[in-house]
Amino acid sequence: MLKRAEYLLRFYLLTLLLFIAAKVLFMLCNAAGNPFKAGDVVDVIYHGISLDLSTALYFLILPFLITIISIYWQKKPLFVLLRVYHLIIAIAFALAFVADTSLYGFWHFKLDASCLQYLETPTEAMASVSWGYIAIRLVIFVLVAWLIFKAYQKTVRPARTASPPRADYKSALLGLLAFILSIPVFVIGIRGGLGESTTNIGQVYYSQNQFLNHSAVNPVFSFLASFEKTANNIVDYDYYSQEACNSLLEGVYPVTSVDTDTLLTMQRPDIVIILMESAGDFLADVMPRLQQLKKEGINFSNCYGNTWRTDRGTVCTYSGYPSFPTSSVMKMPSKTQHLPSIARTLQKAGYQTSYFYGGDINFTNMRSYLVGTGFEQLTWMKDFSKAEQETSEWGVRDDIMFKAVYQKLTNHHEKPQLIGFSTLSSHEPWDVPLQKIDEPIKNAFYYLDDCIGHFIDQLRQTPQWDSTLIVLLPDHSIDYGELNESKEARNRIPMVWTGGVVKAPRDVRQICNQTDLAATLLAQLGLPHDDFRWSRDVLSKTYQYPLAVHNFNNGFTMIDSTGFMVYDLNSKQIMVNRSSDAQRLEQLGKAVLQATTKDLKDMQ
Repeated sequence: MLKRAEYLLRFYLLTLLLFIAAKVLFMLCNAAGNPFKAGDVVDVIYHGISLDLSTALYFLILPFLITIISIYWQKKPLFVLLRVYHLIIAIAFALAFVADTSLYGFWHFKLDASCLQYLETPTEAMASVSWGYIAIRLVIFVLVAWLIFKAYQKTVRPARTASPPRADYKSALLGLLAFILSIPVFVIGIRGGLGESTTNIGQVYYSQNQFLNHSAVNPVFSFLASFEKTANNIVDYDYYSQEACNSLLEGVYPVTSVDTDTLLTMQRPDIVIILMESAGDFLADVMPRLQQLKKEGINFSNCYGNTWRTDRGTVCTYSGYPSFPTSSVMKMPSKTQHLPSIARTLQKAGYQTSYFYGGDINFTNMRSYLVGTGFEQLTWMKDFSKAEQETSEWGVRDDIMFKAVYQKLTNHHEKPQLIGFSTLSSHEPWDVPLQKIDEPIKNAFYYLDDCIGHFIDQLRQTPQWDSTLIVLLPDHSIDYGELNESKEARNRIPMVWTGGVVKAPRDVRQICNQTDLAATLLAQLGLPHDDFRWSRDVLSKTYQYPLAVHNFNNGFTMIDSTGFMVYDLNSKQIMVNRSSDAQRLEQLGKAVLQATTKDLKDMQ
């Protein structure tokens, strides 16, 4: 039994060693234009090892099963099967390592399944390189595959000398016990632990230098993980010719600001953007402090959420980028690194940028998105004590996080600050320390509102209040009782600007989306926003057609002055019609979906 265990250990350690070696070679081969220090290599290995550990377990499953079988039946076909398996993974690893290292100089993102589309047109794919370049890579590939295969074959030697199987109950029970006890090891290891987040590329991101983040990513995992997103999630929506699509969208998404109303007293305030978890506008009756802030500040009273999930809503807010019915852009690091963002734009304008989230920042690749779009400092659950991390199911509860944001904002700083903050307590299982309302869901939002009120009251007493803009809006709304995607009120969200830099109270009544925050905010700061293709300055005279778009799983909602329409993509029909011009809204919704999906696919 020990000989068999030795083989599995040697196999696993060899796989890890190969992944680590691949990182080092990747960095060395792509050093031109991407300078790094020796310490960076250590950091890359350290931050990338968690993904390597999980990925290596995937490839250990078959050897483990064969080893268990060998306890009962140790015949030559088992070793032949192992030999074939070693050859297959040697070829797969060699192909991944060589392709990843070679293509990075052209693509500047990690290997993923999108490369397969180029196999449909190999002539065009090879047009950028010489035959000599290809020949050298083929030789390297063959050599690397041969070396990996030989190394794996050496790991199997202990198993060949293992004791032959014995037909007794003790051996049978031993094998069965080993199998049962190993199942949780594989499941937990592959999943990446027992936390809320599962293994994902974003967990290894740690630097403002994207090359170092990319170096830490396991190319084999990157390729396999991208299959679902590439093959299934980015769906083609070809409803119209390009000319017809452009015609339908003409004037809908202006990217310039003309004669924008000035609502702020200064152009470089400290800015805090608070994403209130799930806080739809229908919760107004249990959020009295937020209602008071609407009266005191700038209230966008006809704002609608773009989406129904936090990962999507975060991208919509900070990048002014649309959501999609089946795609989560945050889960596509090769795409998110090309997105515009409020953080990156303000960073270029001299701002310090930071983000606060009391949960697992690796969840749904949040880390890679935030780091890749310009947030320099991340504060999350691991930066708090063990006791604080366990104050809610998702991590550090909101009142503790608001205190951390307050301390960050009021500490002395030379440059203006952008602070992003995602709350988390107003989420299942709705466990909050304040009990004022019997119904647990509404009670959780009352608690969030109370946290906001305390934060605002405390900040008003400081000198920083006069130079601070606070933006409050949710990442998305939620279903509640009979309120669902078929109801217009379901996706209406609050968006409130408050703080000492707000000139006067204002009710902005134009229909708009949460994606419009980016262009509207940057225009108020006198900064360009033309790279935010899908965000509109709703205070500009160029905003001539107020419109809100919302996507949910396999469907979309359109809202304009004519009313409200819900279209189901599965049944391909209008499910709810509360518009006097539903056919035009359907056409416009399809054009938006077609154009935005094409934009996402073309992004590189």
